Amino acid sequence: MTFSLPANWRSLAVISFDLAAVAIAWFSAFQFRFNGQIPPEYSNLLWWGVVLLLPVEAMIFRASGLYRGIWVFASLPDLLRILRAAIFSTFAVAGGAILLSPAPILPRMVWLVYPLLLILIMGGGRAAYRVYKEHREFGALRGVGKPVIVLGAGREAANLVEELARSPEWNVVGLLDDDSSKRHREIFGVRVLGPQSEVGKWAEMLKVRHAIIAMPDASPARHRTVANLCIQCGIRAFTLPAIGQLIANHDAVSQLRRLRVDDLLGRDPVAIDTPQVRGMLAGRVAMVTGAGGSIGAELCRQIARFGPAQIIAFELSEFALYSLREEFTEFMPEIDLIPVAGDVKDRRRVMEVLERYAPAVVFHAAAYKHVPLMEEHNAWQAVRNNVQGTLVIAQAAAATAVEKFVLVSTDKAVNPTNVMGATKRLAEIICQELQRQSTKTRFEMVRFGNVMGSAGSVIPKFQTQIERGGPVTVTHPEITRFFMATHEAAQLVLQAAAMGEGGEIFVLDMGEPVKVVDLARDMIRLSGYTEADIPIAFTGLRPGEKLYEEVLSTEEQTRPTHHAKLRVARSIMPDGFVMADLLQWLGTGLTHGDDEVRRDLRRWVPEYSPYNPPKPVLVNTGKLLEA
Repeated sequence: MTFSLPANWRSLAVISFDLAAVAIAWFSAFQFRFNGQIPPEYSNLLWWGVVLLLPVEAMIFRASGLYRGIWVFASLPDLLRILRAAIFSTFAVAGGAILLSPAPILPRMVWLVYPLLLILIMGGGRAAYRVYKEHREFGALRGVGKPVIVLGAGREAANLVEELARSPEWNVVGLLDDDSSKRHREIFGVRVLGPQSEVGKWAEMLKVRHAIIAMPDASPARHRTVANLCIQCGIRAFTLPAIGQLIANHDAVSQLRRLRVDDLLGRDPVAIDTPQVRGMLAGRVAMVTGAGGSIGAELCRQIARFGPAQIIAFELSEFALYSLREEFTEFMPEIDLIPVAGDVKDRRRVMEVLERYAPAVVFHAAAYKHVPLMEEHNAWQAVRNNVQGTLVIAQAAAATAVEKFVLVSTDKAVNPTNVMGATKRLAEIICQELQRQSTKTRFEMVRFGNVMGSAGSVIPKFQTQIERGGPVTVTHPEITRFFMATHEAAQLVLQAAAMGEGGEIFVLDMGEPVKVVDLARDMIRLSGYTEADIPIAFTGLRPGEKLYEEVLSTEEQTRPTHHAKLRVARSIMPDGFVMADLLQWLGTGLTHGDDEVRRDLRRWVPEYSPYNPPKPVLVNTGKLLEA
């Protein structure tokens, strides 16, 4: 290997320091061996030894990669390189002593002490330089930024504390961790004050209004507990993503994000049977209706993970379809996404698309879902979109021998009290009836509740109201809802589709129901306000709205599946259901009034029981008033 000095003067200065360290370590080793009184007969060995050693060590240092690192970031890898170089140096000195056989011979103590002194000088010099640079550049920042408590004292928390020390925005004043062995110890000069349950106490003592949850490997339940502690204490909290979502080679500070409402409702991560789902999708064509909506778009993203031949994105909204195509073009260019504009009620267009692309699986997510909007003035449109649209595309799927047809349903289809729920239940009944008639297509249905962040979810509504300064409107103080993350719902839909044998109604594990008023309070606190700043107003139940949602009716029986978060309901078909009669009702070509629709829906969905509460009066007192 040829040796050449780098042109950069800083690299030259580093090499000069290391060569000086060689000379100092060599002379010091002799001084150590002879207690500061080097005999005259060893003078030639001392001076000729350093002359020969300098070029040899220069080549060893270069080969060991000592000049790849930057001193200001000197760390363990740099120390390991120095150790490697010192080991090679030991063999070089010992080998030279044997080959050259100088007289007198080189004392063994010299070639043993020399590499130790070399490690001390070279490693110490780099560490001292880093301390000097960090103190000069970042030392003045300590105490300047906003005081913050870090929850957690593990590896990621330590990395975060080290990086925050260089930030003018934050000043870490303490760490909290439940591991008692870490109590009262320090990480990069910051003390572990106590357990995480004392976050309120320490926040008050240290006048802290911000906290960072640095526990990326904690369970969702533990993370949720700590997040709720921060919210209850009125602390604005930030968090690191889960350990599997941390981006390699990115600093922890850049990955910090504000605590979100789904952190407070956090659920255990979904594990799906990947080989089973891949067998259904890999190398095959999948079609998603309503592909521009929150569930439809997420289904497209999740399907893309399994290497489909094509994804047919069927969507009525031009802008939603454009946005989805742009997303895939930018982030998943390898996926062949076909954006198809069309209406699920348009039989010709639907047949044309199915015949042209021949999908193996159709996920039907297109639907009107907003309960109050569909209840008044739009009931017949809900029937046309949710019932007739399902009928058209389901019949077309059977006619073109699609292997699987998956209806995305809702918990509002159980004992429905509103038009939207009744139409979705009728869509389920249609799929069940078609399953009886079908010989090739398997029809499956999947029910779940509210999806956090979807267009019809209460969460974006609350956020908008908070940004406007309130009030946050909740219909009733006792109303509860199930909530699920969009990606979780989409993954479980894929799992159910892969498991289905035909005719099943899959019910997703929605966890525990959440009081909507508690959700509103948490969102207010997350935004850094109190209820005194942003009041909560109870407006009364809206037409068709239930206090609580169900995922099963009393008549339905369930059986478990091999997946812990999926159960199968063997739903009972209504007596006397005749498809021809339903087709006649849908095909009249007339527009039916809301009351007429509610009356007729009871014929097809016997468990449907319309509910019309009195008109509400908006109040800001936190009490429920009725007109």
